[in-house]
Amino acid sequence: MIIARQVKQKIETIPEGVVLGIKDFQVETQYEPTLVKVLNRLVKQGDLERLSKGKYYKPKRTMFGLLKPSASEIAKDLLERNGEIIGYITGTTAFAGMGLTTQIASSIVIGTNKYRRPIKRGEYTIRFLVQDNQITEKNIPLLRILDAIRLIREIPATTPDESIAVLQKTMSCLPKKEQDELVSLSKSYTPYVRALLGAILESVGADVDDLRNTLNGVTTYKLPVSIQSLPTKNNWNIV
Repeated sequence: MIIARQVKQKIETIPEGVVLGIKDFQVETQYEPTLVKVLNRLVKQGDLERLSKGKYYKPKRTMFGLLKPSASEIAKDLLERNGEIIGYITGTTAFAGMGLTTQIASSIVIGTNKYRRPIKRGEYTIRFLVQDNQITEKNIPLLRILDAIRLIREIPATTPDESIAVLQKTMSCLPKKEQDELVSLSKSYTPYVRALLGAILESVGADVDDLRNTLNGVTTYKLPVSIQSLPTKNNWNIV
């Protein structure tokens, strides 16, 4: 009864859509089986929804049905640990927020410093994209720009040319300091990413000399980008 009361009080205080794990209820290990029974009973009653093994959330009900938690909420334990950022949402979910696509993601992509195999969390597959740069709260928007360039062939419900137009607008609005940081971060990415970044930055009038010096002048990069959308592509050996 005590555990059931603790769980009820906890659920009453959290917003709808927040994901809770077993450890969030702070019960002693020997009482965790009882806790699981209480949580499963609340799922049957409709007070909670089960996301995956050991993960539950308080559902938000609308006239269209139950709303699922956000990608960042579903994966929050993979994004931060003990106050330290260990990952960030990227891929289609992030690209939609950047105006690159209107597609609803069926999977969650997380940029992280260590390789991990994909995992299942409920109906979602969580995939991991290795990020060689240190991940900070400040540089995550810039890392997402570089990820969009890296994955430009794979962004759904759009074309590379359309993506270029969005990225040009985004980069033209960046202060010079952030444009310079973007160049610095790109040095951990493959050459074709740096070449395409250079062409985009040059097209919006940014300083690209430092970036150009990181590339082999005789290597060509075959990318599905037209000269109409990116007139500077030839300057970067993009064919």
